This record gives sequence, structure tokens and C-alpha cells, in this order.
Amino acid sequence: MKDPGEGGEGGDGDKLGKSEKDQSWIPKIFKKRVCTTFRCGAVPVRGREKRPRLRGPGDYFSTAIVNRWNSSQHSSEYPTDAFGELQFAGASKRHSHFLRMSWDTSPSKVYSLITAHWGLPAPNLVVSVVGGEERTKMKTWVREVLRQGLVKASQSTEAVRDHATAATSVSLSKVVALGIAPWGLVHNRQQLVNPQGSFPAKYHIYDMSQDSCSLDNNYQAFLLVDDGSVGHRGGETGFRAKLEDYISHQRTGIWGSGSIDIPVLCMLISGEASILERVDLSLKNSMPWLVLAGSGGVADFLSDVLENRSSATVVQSSGDGDGEACPGVDLKDRIAEKFKKFFPSEAEMDKLVERALSIYQNRDLITIYHGEQEAPNDFDTVLLKALVAASKQRLSVDANPYNEELKLAVTWNRVDIAKSELFNGDIHWKYEDLEDSMTDALINDKPQFVRLFTENGLSILKYLTGSREEPEGPEALISLFEVSGVLELLMGDVCQPFYYDALDLNPLLSRRKALRRARELLRRDCLYRQSRCLCPWASLFIWAVLQNRSEMATFFWEMAGESVLSALSGCKILRELSKLEDETETKLSMKELAQKFENLAHDIFSSCYRSNESRSFTLLIRKSPVWSGTTCLQMGMGADARLFFSHDGVQSLLSQIWWGDMKRNTEVWKLLITLFCPVLCYTNFISFRTHTDQLQDEEEEWKPNEDGPGSDESAYGTTVFSFSDIKHIETDEEDMSSPRNAAFRGVPRRPPKRPFIISRWRQFWFAPVTSFLGNVLMYFFFLLLFAYVLLVDFLPPPSGLAPTECVLYFWVFTIVCEEIRETFFMGAMTWRQSMRVYIQDMWNKCDLAAITLFIIGVICRMFEWSYEFGRDVLCVDYMVFTLRLIHIFAFHKQLGPKIIMLGKMMKDVFFFLFFLGVWLMAYGVANQALVYPYDPSLDRIFRRVFYRPYLHIFGQIPVEEIDVGMEWDISCTDNVTLIREGAEPCRTQFGNWLVVILLVIYLLVTNIVLINLLIAMFSYTFSEVQANSDIYWKFQRYNLIVQYHSRPSLAPPFIILSHLNLFIKRIIRKVPSIKIHHFVLQLRGKAANRLMTWETIQKEDFLSAQNKIQRSSDSERLKRVSVKVDDVLKNLTESRDIDHRLRALENEMEYCSNALSWIVETLAQGSTFKPLRPPPTLKDTFPPSSSST
Repeated sequence: MKDPGEGGEGGDGDKLGKSEKDQSWIPKIFKKRVCTTFRCGAVPVRGREKRPRLRGPGDYFSTAIVNRWNSSQHSSEYPTDAFGELQFAGASKRHSHFLRMSWDTSPSKVYSLITAHWGLPAPNLVVSVVGGEERTKMKTWVREVLRQGLVKASQSTEAVRDHATAATSVSLSKVVALGIAPWGLVHNRQQLVNPQGSFPAKYHIYDMSQDSCSLDNNYQAFLLVDDGSVGHRGGETGFRAKLEDYISHQRTGIWGSGSIDIPVLCMLISGEASILERVDLSLKNSMPWLVLAGSGGVADFLSDVLENRSSATVVQSSGDGDGEACPGVDLKDRIAEKFKKFFPSEAEMDKLVERALSIYQNRDLITIYHGEQEAPNDFDTVLLKALVAASKQRLSVDANPYNEELKLAVTWNRVDIAKSELFNGDIHWKYEDLEDSMTDALINDKPQFVRLFTENGLSILKYLTGSREEPEGPEALISLFEVSGVLELLMGDVCQPFYYDALDLNPLLSRRKALRRARELLRRDCLYRQSRCLCPWASLFIWAVLQNRSEMATFFWEMAGESVLSALSGCKILRELSKLEDETETKLSMKELAQKFENLAHDIFSSCYRSNESRSFTLLIRKSPVWSGTTCLQMGMGADARLFFSHDGVQSLLSQIWWGDMKRNTEVWKLLITLFCPVLCYTNFISFRTHTDQLQDEEEEWKPNEDGPGSDESAYGTTVFSFSDIKHIETDEEDMSSPRNAAFRGVPRRPPKRPFIISRWRQFWFAPVTSFLGNVLMYFFFLLLFAYVLLVDFLPPPSGLAPTECVLYFWVFTIVCEEIRETFFMGAMTWRQSMRVYIQDMWNKCDLAAITLFIIGVICRMFEWSYEFGRDVLCVDYMVFTLRLIHIFAFHKQLGPKIIMLGKMMKDVFFFLFFLGVWLMAYGVANQALVYPYDPSLDRIFRRVFYRPYLHIFGQIPVEEIDVGMEWDISCTDNVTLIREGAEPCRTQFGNWLVVILLVIYLLVTNIVLINLLIAMFSYTFSEVQANSDIYWKFQRYNLIVQYHSRPSLAPPFIILSHLNLFIKRIIRKVPSIKIHHFVLQLRGKAANRLMTWETIQKEDFLSAQNKIQRSSDSERLKRVSVKVDDVLKNLTESRDIDHRLRALENEMEYCSNALSWIVETLAQGSTFKPLRPPPTLKDTFPPSSSST
């Protein structure tokens, strides 16, 4: 195999060079151990001598020879010579980190190396697997525990597993396997030695010897602990204990933001007797242990000692200590007896028995697990309970004993355990107990715990303050103003800026002034940081959406009010974020979540519409105080929510707005006739809705605001509209600045009673459909006038302007006035915002281009020298004005979707022209060079390279110009001088056969391949749009209705009269306009509360129905059946244990009965006679340990 360090690609070489440079400091900090002393008589024989085998003297040899060798005294430290990356020969290309280090290295330096420089994630759990060093076959159930149970527990907590040896492991994406082994036991360790570091080191695995072990390629990193010995086990024990203790004092969570220290659990599998020292050392550091009973070795010995301790004699301490129980003589004898049973050939029995007694004193930190009796799937629960039991031993007296268990459950994301053990009604939880765990659950994306806490006493109003909305610390130096800027960037001009009220900023301020004011505010102690958030659930919903956390955002949406608008807002934010995201998977997840929220908005509104039509209309146009004054319709348009707009309820409202006070079944031809004969509106020629029909439902649902002064004239919220009231009332007498009316500004007020002649006139002319038809008719007249001027009455400058041309100029002037009104006089926005909103619309761009070309053409036609150019510009401008007619197709259900098709097909044509241009230029240049050897005329080159090949596509092929064999009646020359002067060059005959072949190939590719490609692209676009034509039409219909609803009734050029009327009212008389609040209704007090309560009820009903459907699904049924089957199996296991206990009890009762009868018989015979039968004995039916059952 080729060494990647030799002759590799440049990218790999750069990567390796960078790694080597980044880790060149390691030898300065981390050291190795080199033996400097011999031990007398320590010359081992391979396979027999198990005492330490020390390195030869070499350059480090000391003259001292000792009988008992000690690493700290008889070895010296030198810079490490084995570190870097490790690649296993014949295995995957993934590299593993490794480091040779001294046994007394500081664990803080090692942990920093692992997390900061090696890039391994900080764990939420550390499981230290101890044992399994002996070369025996591992039991099947132990393998299942490691493969399923341990991996499942590690994945749920992003754990790190560190192993004493290279045991079998399964490394997955979230499980980091960290190997800690003695350097002197590593097989072929010479391959790792390189004083400059190895990037990577090639590691070959050969047949292992009896005193060495090979490294395993399933590990992400190796810590090779060096104590100066070779072939000796246990040199890493002290370092492992120190590292585990150090990690157990680090915080969990993102950036160490968790509420608990990293839990560390040691798991004992089998093991030799020497491991008792390792267990005892960890227990003294309060490290919990999990012992796998039945795995053999020390694990079986400890489980037997700890589970059969009831018969042991325990003597209470007589000192003034804490009253711990001390092992008595009987207990020590029983442990020694069991030790001989499990380890009959162990030499240092007395020392190990003392270790076992010390372990027994810390038995509360040990949990016994019987893997043969329990399923591997429950192993993560066993780990959690072991950690909980150990944590309770370390709690102070005043601490809540359940807090640590709750924090562990949050860290492990085990909401099932939290529900069954902690939130079952037996424990009274205070707010202070849940606060830290709530923060942990929010930051680490655990929505089930957030739901659980809010359902069990945590007040979100008390929890979410301004200081929590701006988390302190180096990782989150973000102010509310910066969040507001992000939301403004994402939301655009759909709503006012967020959090400006909390920051005491004016929404009409420019961005620069607002930034200056915010900086001044943030320098001081901001009051909002101590105040509570007024809309906590909405703020949390925005936070979760910005984090792209699907389940968390869905839960916050369920808790927040205004469910339809909140879902549309989430859809808007996510779709804008997906445009900024580069990663494909994240972009796709954002789009899916956005579609989910759009579906929720559609479904909730469907429930509302079925419940009450008029209230659902109010819901669509109600101005939201939570979402900065926007409405559902505005947010739906900004979010591109086509599915939501296709709902029948939304379309019913739009149709009602479109027709105004006229009935929706009115024929269009009647409206056209009435436009030419307005007096017909006073007859029954057109049907109008009566005022009683408009308000009969609303008087029942929405009564006048009882909170306002003067209930007879106060604001009312109608949804079945009288549009003469809501949109077109220009109140002259009312002073909107008075305190009485200021409270209801922006709310439709009941209009004064008008005579029939005036009210009917307004009902007809102020309907958007009337304005639309009038503008369409006048626009046709405008195009006819424009065409007449260009074709007939467009005189040169000396003759002056014709009357028709002057009328045309005045007409365009009125169109310009209307465009200015639409841009700068539509709502409370700055001129920058108004321009941005105006430019975003495609048809406004078309109007701007048409007006600009018209102004240029008119200026140029005024001068004699530029008259022709001005006429040409106006001719092109006429095309632009005519294409503007496409906009009216949006009104038609069949033609409206064709506008979408046209736009998408134009994009297809752009990509098609790229392929066509490449092929056309390739053929054109080759053809020109083959036919004409020399032609410097740029005009002829352009025509013959681009224009003539383009005409070939449509069949215009001048054969005489290409085929030399055909006669050509044009005179030509080969004289270079004449050709430079502009004469036609002659064609060359050489290579003319190739010209014909190229022509055939060119036509074949263009007319068959490329044209069919374009047809296929058009067919796909057509089928895609046509399948959703109804949705496209209903969506784009909204913009048309908004445009003509806000436009004056008169069409250009008569619209100048409306402009003069508006100028007098707005500028001179200072009468505010109600039309700028199109599609907006503001409710306050009880009316707003009733609407929100009704919407919440509909949302709850919908969610309940969805949950019912989900619970009745096949997958949920199978899950419930599986849970019940597991419960039955557990009950069977428990009944089996009870049966075993009953048998043991029967055996003891039988023994007692026999003993009593024997005593009675003996006493009856007296002491002079020998008993007829021996005393009874207790049958030992079951073994002392239950691990074998």
C-alpha cells in the first residue's frame, strides 16, 4: 500500500503539514518515562514471568540496583516521542489520534488536548469500561450489552467511552471511543515512535505475543500511559482515576452550559483480582460503579459479596466519626472464603481481601446488573439509576434529593423516567427547582422536558425576562436590538421592527438613527432587562425558528397565541433563512419545517372557517400587537404561502373585498354598461347588498367595544364588510387627534348616515372591481392614442406638437402622479422603505421602465438632431406599455396561471440560449473561416457568424453563399486592398465539402436536439404550473385586489381629480386617510380577547383531533402493544423470582418443622437415650448468587 505521506496529493500534504505544525508543541508539555534502574532478578521468561520487565540500561542506566522498583523513583522524564495521528494498515482511511505520556501527567492538560486540539466533542457522559483483559471468550449477553445497551446510552448523551484495553467496541457518530492503555503493553509500539510526530503513523497488526496487545481501529483516540515498564499491566490505573475525577468536575451541555457536572460511571466486566485496587481507588473518589454480575472474575466476586451481605456481622463505629459501619470479623472471614472460592491461586490474598473490605464500605456507590435476566434495551435506564443513586450520596443536607436526579434525566433526555419517577404527583416542585433544568433543556434542544416543566409549576412569564433574552457570557454577546435587526432583515417590510417598544425606539426612525439611539441605551442599565417579557411564548417561538429546531418550535407554536399568524410568521422566517443557507441538508430541513407551518396555518384556519365564517374573516385582517402590527394576509403574502391563500375562506374574503357592496354574482357586462351610463347604478340593473345583510351576523358576534367611551359610537370590528365604511370613508368632521378617538385610530368607525344618491354612488364607484374595469378600459384608449400619435400625428420639431400628442403627454403625467402616490403615500413608512417595497414588485419595475423610456423619448424628440432617436425610443416604449397589459390577466382564472408559466419559461429560455449560443458561435466561426479566407469587415463578420446561423434554424439557408458549386450573381474580388476598402471577398473552394457537413450537423443538433430540449423544458414547466394552477391564480389574485382597492376610483387621465381631492384633504385640511390601512382591523379590549380565545379553542380542537388520529395509527398501536408486552415479560420475570423465593421459604419452613419435631422427640426421650435420628439439615437448593439464574 502506498504511504500517504509520500507522493500524495498536494491537498493531503498541506493538511498533514498543518497538523504537524499545530501539534509541534506537544513534546514540550507531555513527557515519556524511561527506566533508569534495574530490579534484582527481574529477568523474565516469556509467558511465565508476570513481574515487571524493565528496559535495558542504554544511555539512561543508573548504577543503582533495587529489590522493589517504583516508577516515580526509578524512571526519568523526557519529551515524548510518540504522538500525532494513527492509520491502521488495511483498515479504513479514518485517522485516530494518539499520545504517549507519563503516568503523572496533569489530567487538565490531557482533557484540553482531547477537546480543543483533537476536536473531540465534550461528553455528556463518560463510561469507563474496566476488565476483560484476560484472553477468554466474552459471553454473548455481555457482547449484546456492549453493542446495544451501552451504545444506546452513549448515543442518547453523546458520551465518551474509555477502555482499559482494546476490547470489542462499536463506534458510531455520537459515540467517541477513547482507549487508555499502558505504553509497555502496546504491540509494535516502535511503529509509533517519531520525535517530530507522526501524521499519520502506519500501524500494522501482526500476531500478538503473550505480554502485549494490539491497538484497535474502532477507537478515535489513544492515550498511551508510560510508567517506564514493559509488559506490565496496571501502569495506567492511577492516571485513569485522575482523569475520570477531573472530567467529573466539568460541566455538561453546549459550551459547558449544562446544569450538572459530566457524569462518570465505571463499568466492571469480568476482570482479574488486581482490578480490586482500581475499584477501591475510584470509590474513594466517590466514583460510581456498575458491576455486570455473571460476566466472570472480579465482577462475580463483588456481586456475590455485596448481594449476600445481609448475614454479615457489622460493628458500629465507636469513635466520634459519622457513624459508618465497620466490617466485623465474621464479614472478613466470609469475604476471605469467597475470595478463595473465586481466586484460589492468588498469592497476595490478604492485601486483596482488605481492598474488598474497603470496597464494601462504599457499597452504596455500586450497582449490580444481571444482564442475563434483563434486556439490553433497558441498560440506559440502569446506567441512569446507578448515577442517580451515587449522586444522592454526595448531596448536602439542605439540597433537594430529587434535583440531581432531575438534572441527570434532562442530560440523558429521559423524559419517561422523569414522568414516572419525579413528576408522578408525589413530589412538590418549586419554581427554583426547575429553573436551571429549564435553561438546560432550552439550550440543548429538549422540548419534551420544556413541556413537562411548564405543565408542572414553571411559570414562563416569571422565567423569561429581558436578561434571559440576552444571555450574558462570551458566547452570546447579543442585544435585543441586534435580534431586531436580524428579524427586520428576514421579515422585510411585512411588519414593523421587533422589540422597538422594549428599547423605547420609534419604528419610523432610520436604521442609522435607531442604531445610535440603541447604543446610547445599551450603555446604561436597561430597564427592559429587569422586566418580564410580555409575549414569552412568541419570543421563544422566534428563537426556536431561528435555531431551526423543529420539535421545539412546534411546541412553542402550540403554546403561543395567534396560531394562524404565528405559523405564517415561522414559515416566512424559515423560507428567508433557507435562501441564505448554503448547506443542502439544512436548507432542505428549513423548507420542510416552513411547509409544515404553512400546513398548520391552513388547517387551523380551516377549523376556524368551519366554526364561524365572520370571525375567521376578522382573524385574517386583525392587526396583531404581538407580531408588530401585521395581519395574516400580509404575512401570508410575505411568506409566499400559496396553499394558505388557496383556502376557500381566504378567497371568500378577497371576493367580498373585490366586489365591495355589490353582490358577487353580478355580470361583468352590466358593470361595463354602467360605466358608460352611471345613472344605471340607481336602478335595479346592478344588485347591491343591503346594510342589514352586511351586519346581521356581526351584531351577534361583535358588539361595540364595551371598554371604550360612548358605546353607541365606539369602534366595532366588522368582518362581513361594508366597504364604504371601512375603506372609503374620508371623515371630514371628526378630529382623529382627540383623546377620545385616538384610542380607536386605525379601527373602522360606523359612518354617518348619507342620502341614498351619495351612498349608492359611492357603493358603485368605490368597489375595486369598478376601479379595475375603468382602468382597463382607459388603458386601452391610452394605447390607441399612443399608437395613433406614433403612426399618424408625430410631427418633427419645427412643426410643433399636435393636440393629440399633448393629450398623450398629459395622460402619461397623470400616470406618473399615480405611481408617485403608490410609492410615497401608502402607509407610515420612510421613503427608503417605500422605494424598496415599490421596486420589489415586477410590474412596478415595468411601469418605471416605461415611464423612464417615455421621458427620454419626449426629451429627444424636442430637438431636431435627436428627433429620430426619440421616435425610436418611444416606439420601444410603446411595446413596454403594451406588455403591461399582461397584468390584467391575473383577474382571469384561466389566463392568470399563464403569467406564472410565462415567467418560468423565460428562465428556461435563458438557460437554453446559453447552449444555443455556444453551439451557434462554434458553427458560425468555423463556417465563416472555411468559406471566406479573409474578410476584415466587422459588420459582415457579425452577420455571418451570428445572424446567418440563427436564421438557419428557421430554414433560411442561402445555399449560394455557402456552396461554392452554386453560382452567385454578386461580384467579388480576391484583392486584399479592395477587400479592406469594403469589397465583397470571394469564396474559397478548398474545404467547401466540410462546410456542407457542418451545416448538416448544425441543423441536426439545433432543430432536433436543442429545440426538443426547449420543448421538454416548457412541457415540464407547463405541467408543473398547470397541476397547481388554481393555487397560483388564487395567490396572485391578492396583489391585484390590494392594488385596485387602494387606487382612486377614477382612471387616468381623470385620476388627477382624485389626486387634487387627496391633496386638499391630506395636506391642507390634515384629514387622515383610512385607505392606507387597507385590509387592517384593530381590535382592543373584550373584542380582541374573545377573538383570541375563540382561535385558541379551534387550535386545541384541531390538535386534539390530530392526536387522536395519530394514536389510532398502526405504528402507534404497535408501539403500545410492544410496551404492554414488555410489561408482561417484566411481570413474568418478577413472578419467577417470587416463585424462587417461595420455594426457598418452603424449604426453610420444612427445615424448621423437622428441627422442632426432632427437638420434641429428643426432649421426650430424655438425656439417657440417644436420638433415634440425626438432626435435620437445611437444603441449599439455590446458589448464594442469583447471577446464575
